[in-house]
Amino acid sequence: MATPEIVVGLETHVQLRTATKLFCGCPTAFGAPPNSQVCEICLGHPGTLPVVNRAAVEAAVRVGLALNGTIAGFTKFDRKNYFYPDLPKGYQISQYDLPVSGGGYVEIGTPDAPRRIEIVRAHLEEDAGKLVHEEGGKRSFVDLNRCGIPLVEIVTKPDFRKAAEVWLYLNTLRAILQYTGVSECDMEKGELRVDLNVSVRRPGAPLGTRVEVKNLNSFKFAQDAVEAEGRRQWEELENGRPVVQETRLYDPQKRKTFVMRSKEEAHDYRYFPEPDLPPLRLDARWVDEIRRSLPELPIARRDRLVREYGLSWIEASILVADRATADYYEAAAKTHAPKTVSNWVINEVNRVLNEHKLSIREAKAGPATLVDLLRRLEAQEITAASAKAVLEETLLTGKAPAEIVRDRGLAIVTDTGAIERAVDDVVAANAKVVADFRGGKDAALKFLIGQVMKKTGGRVKAPAVEELLRKKLS
Repeated sequence: MATPEIVVGLETHVQLRTATKLFCGCPTAFGAPPNSQVCEICLGHPGTLPVVNRAAVEAAVRVGLALNGTIAGFTKFDRKNYFYPDLPKGYQISQYDLPVSGGGYVEIGTPDAPRRIEIVRAHLEEDAGKLVHEEGGKRSFVDLNRCGIPLVEIVTKPDFRKAAEVWLYLNTLRAILQYTGVSECDMEKGELRVDLNVSVRRPGAPLGTRVEVKNLNSFKFAQDAVEAEGRRQWEELENGRPVVQETRLYDPQKRKTFVMRSKEEAHDYRYFPEPDLPPLRLDARWVDEIRRSLPELPIARRDRLVREYGLSWIEASILVADRATADYYEAAAKTHAPKTVSNWVINEVNRVLNEHKLSIREAKAGPATLVDLLRRLEAQEITAASAKAVLEETLLTGKAPAEIVRDRGLAIVTDTGAIERAVDDVVAANAKVVADFRGGKDAALKFLIGQVMKKTGGRVKAPAVEELLRKKLS
């Protein structure tokens, strides 16, 4: 049986961080009551005229430049016509043949095996509303707050051959967008949505029939959907059935895709130039100003962290994946050992934030507090276990490490008499384990050490406990 090759292209819709909508003055704040952020323009009332939001155009230019694209000197808007309950105008203002940015690429992979995912275009468009379905399916409600929200749609060539590449590209793209400041890319707020175009073929054969999988709201689901849809299409071909061009949705519980509707082509949308908006001429000097304002982007920053701080490629890649995390790291690494700081940020700071579903922007303690804590650990004022407990509390409350150590009694126990009493109590309470150790089971000693650590609240040094136990049990 031939090995199938999956071919995937992506369309990513990114909400731009602007105060108002693309063509009117309605706010874009998340979480407002349904239909409370609408006006005659975004609802498409007769006689109203849209006006382009300059900040959204500038953000779209920033996206194009960050993706190594070519910014158009002349661009225009088009009407994309279709009928759906969440689209009150009966059309969506988008861009068709003259987008803001054309071409470009995103680099993924490792330094030894780099891969370029080619970008076809990045264009501006307004979002539609949102359908809210009642449980049980009897009724659906329409919330039009999102109508007119500014989006950039980023379209790739069908360059992906593995599902894992899709996950890697999306993480890289999100980092680039966050660094440029155009979007936070919060998928829970609908700020980044992914559509897949999936086909399968035998290696070297012409491209197969393309199926769109829409509205994926997590990178993991996007990766899983590629695998599920590729598997489904190959089974169809192996059983002698043609793959039908259509639009499907992904069910993460069943790990399968299912039909949503037949797939539309460009001619089905009857694109034509938007008559109420004049074309835009983007001044080259203005575009150059925007280019010069771009920050250091993730790949360049990753390479610099490796070069300046002696980090591994993997360490640097993890840190730069989120701009705020990279900023936090660099601020701490300037005043403390960079490798030590990297280890604590990647493993401990991220652990605490993930467990409490927080971003590093929401942490109550900054990089200077982490440095303070690490210095106390290295001065042997606290143990590593205590340092982790202090870190969690300081990130969640903002209390100083010294205050937490004092209030919780976490300072290292240096009283040899107290340590010896704890050891005697553990030995007396675990006669069988003591016998196992004396019988040659050295692993039993680890249990006894753990019990002493537990009894002392982790405030003694394990090597000192081990030395004392060996002396008493020899």
